[in-house]
Amino acid sequence: MTPAIFGLAGTALTPNETAFFKEADPAGYILFGRNCETPGQLRALTDSLRAIHGREKLLISIDQEGGRVARLRPPLWSPFPAGEAFDALYQIAPASAIEAARLNAYAMGLELAEMGVSVDYYPPLDVRQDGAHDVIGDRAFGREPKQVAALGRAALDGLARGGVAGCIKHMPGHGRSLTDTHKEMPTVTANRAELERDIAPFRSMSDAPVGMTGHLLFTAWDGDNPATLSETIIREVIREHIGFDGLLLTDDIDMQALPGTVPERSEKAIAAGCDIVLNCWAKMADMEQLTARIPVMSETVSQRLERALHYADELQMPGDKTELLVKRDEFLAIAKSAA
Repeated sequence: MTPAIFGLAGTALTPNETAFFKEADPAGYILFGRNCETPGQLRALTDSLRAIHGREKLLISIDQEGGRVARLRPPLWSPFPAGEAFDALYQIAPASAIEAARLNAYAMGLELAEMGVSVDYYPPLDVRQDGAHDVIGDRAFGREPKQVAALGRAALDGLARGGVAGCIKHMPGHGRSLTDTHKEMPTVTANRAELERDIAPFRSMSDAPVGMTGHLLFTAWDGDNPATLSETIIREVIREHIGFDGLLLTDDIDMQALPGTVPERSEKAIAAGCDIVLNCWAKMADMEQLTARIPVMSETVSQRLERALHYADELQMPGDKTELLVKRDEFLAIAKSAA
């Protein structure tokens, strides 16, 4: 199996994609808005991916946070708010905010599972910082690590109730970024003591099934390599200090924050200790070269992948999405009425 997650070009698999995916046998796939036209079409697409491999348990993923990061949008799919909505409620009624975050993610998980999605790149555990770039901004659950962890835990649990594994991101923390990693690599100069605030939510949720790195340079830990390409950060910070033993993905390897070609970046990320390379943009040449360049999946990574795919099995429960969203909105109305 190739330790990569690949994107798809359109709303249905092309013959070239089908042949390549069957041969490469990637760890999984990621969906974007370009792949999601209608509920019926999307379910047919995810079914066709499972048919390639003959595996019901297949990593089919999506970035569905809510707010501005949502691949599935109204009116065909449900509206979900960004993390800032739960942050605002937490300032007034913490317990209500935690329950609202859980209900929100539960409904989201039910909707995603119905579409054949098994992993959602949610929740972000980045601690919001005043003066930072808004690439995180309103996506964050707040400015206090304990609050971020509490709301993040509720979101992770809610997704699992809906039948979907969540992914904590962006390790070891994206909240201090002064630039957008889609365009350039940020340099974080905070010292190790200051960075304890950033990693605290991740330590609290180190048992999450899936995690994602960030493409940031942390001079306190490694002055030469961004987290995704840093053996020091992955081994000493993410695996040892944070204690994360789940499936570790890169953020999108195609982002301009990283130097070199996509295949070169991918090789360096795997060598540094990332388990899986996330390659989003369905460029066949990149996918072919990446597959040829990186080693096949190790047994350790294979076991982590299996654990992630079975994470929600015992936690999943039936639920009514409409009722969950009504209850969520009743809680969120508390913050609106107090504004």
